[in-house]
Amino acid sequence: MSILEYNGASIVAMKGKNCVAIASDKRLGIRFQTVSTDFQKIFPMGKKLYIGLPGLATDVMTFANELKFHTNLYQLQENRELTPKTFLSMVSNFLYKRRFGPYFVEPVIAGLDPTTDEPFIASTDLIGCPMVTDDFVVSGTCWSSCTVCVRLCTSLTRAQMSCSSASPSVS
Repeated sequence: MSILEYNGASIVAMKGKNCVAIASDKRLGIRFQTVSTDFQKIFPMGKKLYIGLPGLATDVMTFANELKFHTNLYQLQENRELTPKTFLSMVSNFLYKRRFGPYFVEPVIAGLDPTTDEPFIASTDLIGCPMVTDDFVVSGTCWSSCTVCVRLCTSLTRAQMSCSSASPSVS
């Protein structure tokens, strides 16, 4: 069993026409035992920018706090909103910097560009290798739930999906 499977999680992000949707389960477990049903796995990093963090619960909280600190610092220094592409580079750099003692998280990034409202979704692995996609991203630690999520997203995703159809498809 991988350490990524210890707490379990599933996160899905979909891209629509001028919108993104991101969803996750709220279960915190220790293998097959449920500890809590209200564990936060999706964190706002800006007005139109979110990150979903499946993985080891302690690393999820630590990594989310570190990212929030650095996004606030970026906004203070640059005096502008962080774009999703820049945020992906920041996340990738943080993870790669700790590749020999990594955070056990596999981030999913979903957001809209602050100036153009262009939708953006991406994910990385635990050492920061980015994957940008045009339709949906699925990440998680439970193989069977991720397989189900991939199959559902494949069947529900359409090109130029509207916001009203993207939201129910993710949930």
